[in-house]
Amino acid sequence: MGWGGGAFYNRRVTAQRAQIDLLELWPQIQIWARELGLSQIGVAGIDLSSAEPGLQAWLAAGFHGSMAYMESHGMKRARPAELVPGTVSVITARMDYLPQDTPPDWLARETARVLQPGEAVVSLYARGRDYHKVLRSRLQKLQNRLAEAIGPFGHRVFTDSAPVMEAELATRSGLGWRGKHTLVLSREAGSMFFLGELFVDLALPETPATSAHCGQCTACMDLCPTQAIVGPYQIDARRCISYLTIEHAGPIDEALRPLIGNRIYGCDDCQLACPWNKFAQLSSLPDWQAREGLSAGRISELMAWTESVFLRRTEGSAIRRIGHARWLRNLALAAGNALASKGLESEERAVLLKALHANAAYPDVVVQEQVAWSLARA
Repeated sequence: MGWGGGAFYNRRVTAQRAQIDLLELWPQIQIWARELGLSQIGVAGIDLSSAEPGLQAWLAAGFHGSMAYMESHGMKRARPAELVPGTVSVITARMDYLPQDTPPDWLARETARVLQPGEAVVSLYARGRDYHKVLRSRLQKLQNRLAEAIGPFGHRVFTDSAPVMEAELATRSGLGWRGKHTLVLSREAGSMFFLGELFVDLALPETPATSAHCGQCTACMDLCPTQAIVGPYQIDARRCISYLTIEHAGPIDEALRPLIGNRIYGCDDCQLACPWNKFAQLSSLPDWQAREGLSAGRISELMAWTESVFLRRTEGSAIRRIGHARWLRNLALAAGNALASKGLESEERAVLLKALHANAAYPDVVVQEQVAWSLARA
């Protein structure tokens, strides 16, 4: 996606006209956003210079782990106009993702799942369609409606797909405040939502930021299984289960393996611990309905997926990008933790051992090492 039509020489005139039109259109734009499944939108400016020292310190500490792209992008992440030349404002959006069939006691249920040996836990956000595709498509449709109303303008859509400080833009535009777990929190929706951005070459009035409401609460920090939240508002990705099971491609630190438990893709623990998520909202979109095997799957059943089955079952899912080998590594690790637990039934133990042995010669040395470690735990 690139900049919309219109020659450079008349873009300033177009932007001035669009600013007036958008001020008048803002209530209608919010209606369009809701019709498209966006839960809230706002507008942020592009001067993020005050966030640069924190970003530099985080990178210098090595907290980004093996995500080398974060360091290679440098300060471009905090400079929207360098990422997309011509950007003047950023329209931010959040999209709630709890499925319609989420039960009222979902927080208690999800918290209990990590204590069930043999069950594979996939992070809530990843059980349905790939959010990148869904949110990006909805933001593009919002742009199309704007263009129909005011004429062509420069734009580009992002959803966790480029060096963008999404949480910083979201908080500056009033979508919420930064929690101590570094996620954005909303009084109306907790943190169970996705973020997306529409970079535009229009000078739009910024929506006001909201105040923070974490107070003295440290529930997310206290309950993080690996203590990855090393301080308020600071995550060491190298210890974060979401990073380890999704972004990290090599062997997982043996000291951290037992702490991962049965989490095979992502981790929701800091969100489940947060009191504000009692206000998390259900989504009206069918996209977030859980796929078969991803809501209440057994470790042994998912380990039986061949690569072709994995690719078919995860088509259009965010999970597919980690590939079959990393998927098996995570499952093998979870199997080892289950085998070391005291609450595992003998029949389930036998099934898990069989699944591990079946993958002992898998053509990936990381998987082989993980299987060996897990068998040793039995």
